[in-house]
Amino acid sequence: MSTQQPSAATSSAQQAPSTPAPAPSPVRHGVVEDILGLLVGVTVVSFGLFILKAGSAVTGGTAGLSLLVSYLAPVPFPVLFIAINLPFFLLAIRGKGWVFTLRSGGAIVLVSVLSGVHPLFLPVGHLDPFYAAVVGNVLCGVGILILFRHRASLGGFNIVALILQDRFGVRAGYVLMAVDTVVVLVSLVAVPPLNVLVSALGAVLLNLILALNHRPGRYLGV
Repeated sequence: MSTQQPSAATSSAQQAPSTPAPAPSPVRHGVVEDILGLLVGVTVVSFGLFILKAGSAVTGGTAGLSLLVSYLAPVPFPVLFIAINLPFFLLAIRGKGWVFTLRSGGAIVLVSVLSGVHPLFLPVGHLDPFYAAVVGNVLCGVGILILFRHRASLGGFNIVALILQDRFGVRAGYVLMAVDTVVVLVSLVAVPPLNVLVSALGAVLLNLILALNHRPGRYLGV
């Protein structure tokens, strides 16, 4: 009985390494998608900041820094938020370009405005600090993630974190977590220690949301 030998073509096909499938091309967001995404992002962030302030809690970044100063000085949060972010715009223009900078500027203005609108329609009293810190920071994290994915940010330390991620591959969430730790610790000068403790937990949740969901290669939309 004769044994049939495999053909050369079959043998070559079996030995040849498989060619990896090409990576999918990014699908660019349309203008309407970007506008709606930015509006949703700023609405979610502004409501998160409203919850945080109602519970005398804090968060990280320039938003948290603005909240902290608003506890110490009789200056409205919207004014502080815009003023603290101004120096970072030069860095944004150079490191991220005009489109990103203009979108971030619009997001900052809208968050500032909406933060003052929410109390008019939802006049809540003082919230439990633990609830405010957790829910407020989760909302801020989700809102910032939406802004990141539509090529915008809330300025300030967000800009620094995104530039470091683009150039060195360091996840933006981890950079922000380090900065936010400092901001939350500084808040001890104006916020009770218990509020600072639960705020630190909330800030960790915020940055975990960013670190786990926004990193190079994870999201293809641009």
